[in-house]
Amino acid sequence: MESQRSPLFLALLLPVTLYSCLLQCRGLPSANTEDIRKLYIVYMGEKQHEDPELVTALHHDTLASVLGSKDAALDSIVYSYKHGFSGFAAMITVLQAKQVSGLPGVRSVTQSRRIKPTTTRSWDFLGLSIKNPPSKLLHKAKMGDGIIIGVIDTGVWPESKSFRDDGLGPIPSRWKGTCQTGQLFNASHCNRKLIGARWYDKAVPRSVLKGEYRSARAASNQHGTHTASTAAGSIVKGRTSFFGLGAGVARGGAPRARVAVYKVLWGDYGGDTATLVAAIDDAVGDGVDVMSLSLAGGPATPNTAADSWASLHAVKRGISVVYGAGNDGPRPGTLTNALPWVITVAASTIDRSFPTVITLGDNSTIVGQAVYYRTKKGDDSFKELYYNASSCDEDTLNATEVRGKIALCNMGDDPDKQFVIAAVNVFRAGGAGLIFARYTTNILTPLPDLPYVVVDLESRFKILDYAQRTSREPLVKVSPTRSVPSDSFTPRVAAFSSRGPSAALPAVLKPDIAAPGVQILAAVKDSYEFMSGTSMATPHMSGVVALLKCLHPTWSPAAIKSAIVTTASTIDQYGIPIVAEGVPRKIADPFDYGSGNINPDRAVDPGLVYDINPRDYEEFKCFWDESEACKATQQPMYHLNLPSIAIPNLKSSVTIFRTVTNVGAAKSIYKAIVESPPGINIEVMPKILQFDDRTKVQRFKINFTTMHKMQGVYTFGSLTWVDGIHTVRIPIAIRVVIEELFADVQ
Repeated sequence: MESQRSPLFLALLLPVTLYSCLLQCRGLPSANTEDIRKLYIVYMGEKQHEDPELVTALHHDTLASVLGSKDAALDSIVYSYKHGFSGFAAMITVLQAKQVSGLPGVRSVTQSRRIKPTTTRSWDFLGLSIKNPPSKLLHKAKMGDGIIIGVIDTGVWPESKSFRDDGLGPIPSRWKGTCQTGQLFNASHCNRKLIGARWYDKAVPRSVLKGEYRSARAASNQHGTHTASTAAGSIVKGRTSFFGLGAGVARGGAPRARVAVYKVLWGDYGGDTATLVAAIDDAVGDGVDVMSLSLAGGPATPNTAADSWASLHAVKRGISVVYGAGNDGPRPGTLTNALPWVITVAASTIDRSFPTVITLGDNSTIVGQAVYYRTKKGDDSFKELYYNASSCDEDTLNATEVRGKIALCNMGDDPDKQFVIAAVNVFRAGGAGLIFARYTTNILTPLPDLPYVVVDLESRFKILDYAQRTSREPLVKVSPTRSVPSDSFTPRVAAFSSRGPSAALPAVLKPDIAAPGVQILAAVKDSYEFMSGTSMATPHMSGVVALLKCLHPTWSPAAIKSAIVTTASTIDQYGIPIVAEGVPRKIADPFDYGSGNINPDRAVDPGLVYDINPRDYEEFKCFWDESEACKATQQPMYHLNLPSIAIPNLKSSVTIFRTVTNVGAAKSIYKAIVESPPGINIEVMPKILQFDDRTKVQRFKINFTTMHKMQGVYTFGSLTWVDGIHTVRIPIAIRVVIEELFADVQ
């Protein structure tokens, strides 16, 4: 009889197994690689016809001119992009791709790339409580009623209470989408909340689809259910929790907004950019107002990221596009999704902790953190402590000695990986629990079958000291985890949140903003679970964008982004600078959190906005797209009218211009306040901006001059416009480069 595996064992062993397989199972290149068909994305710019069928016919004709017949073209084309722009994805060879790239009307041809996900109380923490007075954002914006958020992810579990449509009015008349049916998903699963669903499996390997629903229903990966319910989940009556932890009223940021889901990610495989572009194109045609994308690809330059121009076409049609920054922090330069027209979101913590008390045999106590919820009888009683296993590798853990005891394990060289290894080894050896010592972390993994607690390195030494000086067998007790919300907890940038600067676009300061992304409780299937990642920060931002679009329907995506960025918080409620977790912990800078932590209520009335005409983006795009049929400019990227400034190569002095639009009181006077980066002199001209009924837009000049005579690292400052009511702040990042031959490897 086949042995039964515990959910814990399988959950922890799977990442290790996959990692090992990836290292050992890389395919060898074929001798005839030029004959192998691969998925390529062909971009043809703006549509030449409004009729989608005519656009698709053009795609068939274009590919047929290379392949020799329309039948061959029909067989090769996987997706036709025909709503927001013109292009297609096709299975063709390298030689055929080169031939297609030379055809008239073809702007670029790139190979499709893999993409992956970037993986209650948080809304109250942001000041968007349902108990707030009518003057606050949530109620002024009617909780997002009438706004459509497109969630491009793993699909959803439609039966979740978070997608009920109680009390919602008719679906907005501008909605042109569909409720695509499939396996265990029919038209009745859509309603006035979940108004649309699409799924894309044409480019997914058949082996990946085993165990997955061939529909918009999320299967093994409930990532999309979690993100969709975070952005716009309905208010769920009663108290929801994760086995008693994090109890409260579950809802999304814009609980009356409508949701359309686009399933492009499948299980552990993820997805690809050809499919992502198809979903973005459909979302444009369907009529969404906001796109929420909690995903990222591997390393890529802008000209190989096909979703860059797809998202640009969405923004040109007034759709705000929100991406996660990635989960590869705290190392610098790990950020993805650095395009200037999207909102790139870092992850921060909220005002909740999960204290777990450890009691030693001498009755002294130590407080750690955990999300252990399945306490069995006797789990919280004293047990012997096993403390001689170091990091609890197979060669250091004595399986016989650890049985029935609580093991103390150290973090090793890679704490995240070592936690998985230690938990698997202790569990397989029959250990009664795990105390894992490591430097500060924001992620707590729920373990259903193993009591555990994470402590800092100082606490580990206290436990070891007790164990070594006691005259009897050392004893320890792990009490059940509690969830504690408190105003005394301040936001911090999560250690895992990817950092700037962008390697591909260093003159675009990223990330733009930080939002809650740590231990976020949201819907999965018929329950609610905690997840962490910039994937969770992304729908928080999407929900806020939906509320702002409700209040300011005529604002462009750039204006909404500016309102969010220029009103962010860099200090906590006590006036202390926000901290970035990492090794070591430090005061956060713009490469950690952009302009700061999101402050939704202040974004309602920003005073001034840095708006951008979409034509300026097109000009910017010429920097990396040599085949783009547009007028190239010699202006560096930092001349875009962004609500931030990044100058990666200041040699002596640089002058740039910015333009602000008054969206506050008609008669206003703003004064410039400059915080110069160390060693940099900044002069703003004029220093005072006056607005009235006739003057709504003002242009000003900023001159940057270095006082350094040597190579420097990035330093940071800010420019703030104040009128006594509004504080309009943009972050500044500058690196002095005197000698091009010098390599600054940080």
